[in-house]
Amino acid sequence: MKLIPYSVNTGENNMQIDFNLLDNAIKNQTKEPILRLYGWKPACVSLGRNQDDSFIDKSVLMKYDIDCVRRLTGGRALLHDMELTYSYVAPVDSIPNGENIMESYKYISGLWIDVFKNLGIDLTIGGCPRHISKNNYCMSVSTGADLCFEDKKFIGSAQSRKNGYILQHGSILLDYNRELLDNIFKESTDYSSIITLKEINPKLNINDIINSIQL
Repeated sequence: MKLIPYSVNTGENNMQIDFNLLDNAIKNQTKEPILRLYGWKPACVSLGRNQDDSFIDKSVLMKYDIDCVRRLTGGRALLHDMELTYSYVAPVDSIPNGENIMESYKYISGLWIDVFKNLGIDLTIGGCPRHISKNNYCMSVSTGADLCFEDKKFIGSAQSRKNGYILQHGSILLDYNRELLDNIFKESTDYSSIITLKEINPKLNINDIINSIQL
């Protein structure tokens, strides 16, 4: 697996880099999976591929200098601020039973299960109680593709597929600003089903996660 080291970029640049990674992999028929790690500056809201943006309070984005972009992947909106984001690009046939969407999620998520096990944190995929909500914040909705800690959602992921290749995005919550999230999305969120790295182990940080990745 090829690892693209952690970097911090604008939302527009982050999405363009992932778009290029996917298209170049298809063009060159790349067989080796690619894992990219990144952050966002300024903070940025990303919308799912087909998500309407009418629920966003754009005046709040302007007030706090927060960008807004659209992802190639599906799912609901995220505020990328205090988190580690990853993208994973690979041919479908490089993953056992990769044609099955849930099996591909399990395979890619296995990487993060191993990473956090090295940090003494046991995660499960699909271990959160299913929680379907009309809320527009992605982390407030639990599906079988989530990585969970003690029945709470910790890592949310979404996929896109093109010409036999997978692009998977994932958001690893380090912490969040609840008031800011509620103001941006113009709704109150039930945070009882969400957990952050700070809540799991406040002694760990983003560098600990990055340094625990073993290729």
